[in-house]
Amino acid sequence: MKRTSRDIRIANRFEVLRHIIGASTVSRQQIASDTGLSLATVSNLVGELLELGLLVEVGFQDSGGGRPRGLVSVNPTGGVLVGIDVAETYVHVELFDSGLTVLASVEEELHPQENKPEQVVAHIASSVQAALAGAGVGPDRVLGVGVSVPGQVDREGGVSVFAPNWDWHDVPLRNLLSASLDLPLYLDNPLRACVVAELWFGAGRGRDDVVVVNLGTGVGAGLAFGGALYRGATNSAGEWGHTTLVVDGRLCHCGSRGCVETYVGAPGIMQNLRDLAPNSPLLHTEDQTATIEALARGVAAGDPVAAKVVTETARYLGVAVADLINLVNPEVIVLSSWVAARLGDALLTEVRAVVARHALSRPLAATEITLCRIAGNPVSLGAATFALERFLAAIGTTAGGLVRQI
Repeated sequence: MKRTSRDIRIANRFEVLRHIIGASTVSRQQIASDTGLSLATVSNLVGELLELGLLVEVGFQDSGGGRPRGLVSVNPTGGVLVGIDVAETYVHVELFDSGLTVLASVEEELHPQENKPEQVVAHIASSVQAALAGAGVGPDRVLGVGVSVPGQVDREGGVSVFAPNWDWHDVPLRNLLSASLDLPLYLDNPLRACVVAELWFGAGRGRDDVVVVNLGTGVGAGLAFGGALYRGATNSAGEWGHTTLVVDGRLCHCGSRGCVETYVGAPGIMQNLRDLAPNSPLLHTEDQTATIEALARGVAAGDPVAAKVVTETARYLGVAVADLINLVNPEVIVLSSWVAARLGDALLTEVRAVVARHALSRPLAATEITLCRIAGNPVSLGAATFALERFLAAIGTTAGGLVRQI
């Protein structure tokens, strides 16, 4: 689809603000040099962002004999953003200032039986309200709320199209949330959120071709090409967790068999443990989080069963990651989300060894495989940037200045 001049202006506005957030304090001239935009374009866009209250002038920089250059920075009181990571086992909410610094954090556990839309919505609403109250922030200061939910998402319609682990089909989640939260709500998927977080603040910063492997209850691969998030034709790109790893293998919630997710998602890892040692005290039958944490502690303590399970999981994951390297040829692959965080370097070391045996040597030599090193929750952070992006897209220009599009 051809981009209009308005689309380009919105994208440039977002890119300028993104650069200022990353640089902390910067001149218009430096922004123009770093982004490739003209100085006139940057000056106009910075003027818009100043008028919106998102930026402030913070002094001058000596230009080496010429006219001093004015410096701008994000206005920490310019409004707040909410980023929400909805996973199968928890709802995590973070409140950010407009420079994406965390102001408050709230997490509520989701029990296995709490998988109905109204139950999830209730947890989201109560978590958001608790975060706002904890930071002493009124709803009038909220620029937007980004909500990341697992599965396939229609972000324009605000619909959870398909969440296989909950058996959700075409759930009008944004409408359901609107009944409890009178705030600007934007839905997307954790794969997209993780990629944006890495591009802004993590291993993807300054890189063009990035893959973020999301390892939780579900599994997927967020993609960025040419330094930009790749969504695909229906916002469904990255469903690598539902590619076939083992022909006629384990039954997956999506209805297929042998999917990557069934071997390296948290339930799949539990099955790996069950297959190896069905009576192991490491196995907490109804508790994914407790099982993964027990495995992590076991590996650290030298438990041979825990080590074997991580090695077996890494064998499956490494083969699937090697496929990504051969297919996409990325500069970096980041292992992210809560399973990767808990199993940490033990999993990473084994995965690297397996990948080295299966990936083609030339693309492998150009690929770094690393853990997510972003402090805090990368999905919530990425979701907040989606809310920021949509806020900036909702701003229109009139003869009298900038107005919010309703």
